[in-house]
Amino acid sequence: MSVSPNPPPPKPPLIELRGLIRRFTSGDEELTVLHGIDLTIRRGEMVAIIGTSGSGKSTLMNIIGCLDRPSGGQYLYDGQDVGALDEAGRARLRRAHFGFIFQRYQLLPDLDAISNVEVPAVYAGAGRGERRLRARDLLQRLGLGQRLDHRPNALSGGQQQRVSVARALMNGGEVILADEPTGALDSRSGQELLTLLDELHAAGHTIIIVTHDREVAARAGRVIEMRDGQVIADTINRAPPPEPAPPAATPEGHGLFARLGRVREAWAMAFSALKAHPMRSFLTMLGIIIGIASVVSVVALGTGSREKVLEQISALGTNTVTVRPGSGFGDRRADAVRSLVSADADAIAAAPFAVSVSPEISSSGLASRGAVSMTASVTGVGPEFFDAEGLRLSRGSLLNRHQVATAAQVVVLNEAAVKTFFPGGENPLGQSLRLDRMPAEVIGVIADDGFGASSPRFFVPHTTVTKRINGQNWAHEILVRFRDDIPRAEAEAAIEELLIRRHGKKDFFMTSSAAMQESLDATTRTLTMLISSIAVISLVVGGIGVMNIMLASVTERTREIGVRMAVGARRSDIVAQFLMEAVAVCLTGGLIGIALALGGGAVMGVLQEEIRLSYSTAAVLIACLSSSVIGIAFGYLPARAAARLDPVVALARD
Repeated sequence: MSVSPNPPPPKPPLIELRGLIRRFTSGDEELTVLHGIDLTIRRGEMVAIIGTSGSGKSTLMNIIGCLDRPSGGQYLYDGQDVGALDEAGRARLRRAHFGFIFQRYQLLPDLDAISNVEVPAVYAGAGRGERRLRARDLLQRLGLGQRLDHRPNALSGGQQQRVSVARALMNGGEVILADEPTGALDSRSGQELLTLLDELHAAGHTIIIVTHDREVAARAGRVIEMRDGQVIADTINRAPPPEPAPPAATPEGHGLFARLGRVREAWAMAFSALKAHPMRSFLTMLGIIIGIASVVSVVALGTGSREKVLEQISALGTNTVTVRPGSGFGDRRADAVRSLVSADADAIAAAPFAVSVSPEISSSGLASRGAVSMTASVTGVGPEFFDAEGLRLSRGSLLNRHQVATAAQVVVLNEAAVKTFFPGGENPLGQSLRLDRMPAEVIGVIADDGFGASSPRFFVPHTTVTKRINGQNWAHEILVRFRDDIPRAEAEAAIEELLIRRHGKKDFFMTSSAAMQESLDATTRTLTMLISSIAVISLVVGGIGVMNIMLASVTERTREIGVRMAVGARRSDIVAQFLMEAVAVCLTGGLIGIALALGGGAVMGVLQEEIRLSYSTAAVLIACLSSSVIGIAFGYLPARAAARLDPVVALARD
């Protein structure tokens, strides 16, 4: 006897609602909108849910489409308990199984028709070429092949609704949920849409229409009437067709490449949003532009100034020591110490470690030639001064021992002094000018590569200052260059011992180019950090501005967020989009700020030679990184606020 095989278990209904309840809290009151709805809808049915305003039909549709959650009861989709799904699972259901046709179309205004249709497939992880081909095919089938690149405001109401239909079908659209689909259309466009829904039903789609229009409902095979949150009638207009195979759905992308693809799309959407609102984007990034430009410029200025001064110090060499009267910088009694004399310089010059030694005697007075006059500082020096200070002869000759011995009335100028007293390219050599009341012949010109290069400098024999200008016979300082093979500490110790022996006490102190370099490094670092901290404050202020405007943007774009969630965006997708927008704003602002800093530095270099800005790759990269970090830090809160919006609330927001 043959045994018949067990029959396969019956398929569960596609949609099954068991005792569904939905309550809303309004102040201190609780309002129940749905009262224990029991309902089943099988695959391939065309169902119309009708009722007056406030009957609960739209709330029911939102729960079926996973835009809202029930307060009680159970909702099963194809046997799966929807209430047990997390937000990501509900987003997957919306993305893979539902397609929404809204009364007001709910198209994204900044995207053209084909890009609007592509949005669900973006969140499904479909490749760009694949989804664009499918979106183009859907729009062409719906008669919009000539409107692919038109934005919603350039389409008629009927055309916008057809784009909405194409979007609903993009990922397959096993269940089409149409909320008052003809409410915003004229009669002709409304009939065309209903005919299109009939065709989709015939192709195997499950159609659920929410409407208050009984003529629209009459086209459905089944009409469910609601009143006061309850089903009061469930009428079969015609026998349901055999359950069809579900429409082909867009395969869901998984894995690393799908995630990277969604990140890439988030970047693309972020920059698209920036381009769509250029003025708002510019005002948002203005604080970042100012902050980054300030930071880069301050660091470049500090680095350039340091390099310039170090070059000048290097001209002296690390084997240079300056002896000054007093106990140190800041000694108020230093002016009264007059024990340094030219004989001390001669004694140091006789030491075996010395290479070049020169006393310096400074005097101020009026320098004049013809109609040109200025208060000038005249420096009396010895013949070895130029070598000790590392000054180069540009033309003519330097001071010699005979001129020092005879207190000659000669002077060596720098280029700044030549430009002041001999304008128009006149040759200064052999010419005369007056220093205080003394005429002096110009015998040489030094190149401006030392300290004070921007100011006129006048060098005369130190004996000339003593005998012909002010009678001063003590030195303000003695400049000593010692042999390269002698350690600095050893040279300083020898100078100290020699002068103490000559003076009987230590009434002087010494500085060196190496010590100056160390001090300069410390001072430059401190100043750069101080000014940079001020610039960083402007960056933080700019970041707060970004956060505030992004929060305002979330409020402004609430409906867009609802639409994206309705077509399947995960909360992580919404976070990524708004976070990427904040990063894009800050990164773009950072790049503009860097460009402004570099351009400003180039202009400054042309207009003002004395100011040097030295840009480093590290500083530029750090600036770019800083702008990105600010975008992430200050963009997360708005992005999180956007992602936490409930889809049904976001869609209802004006």
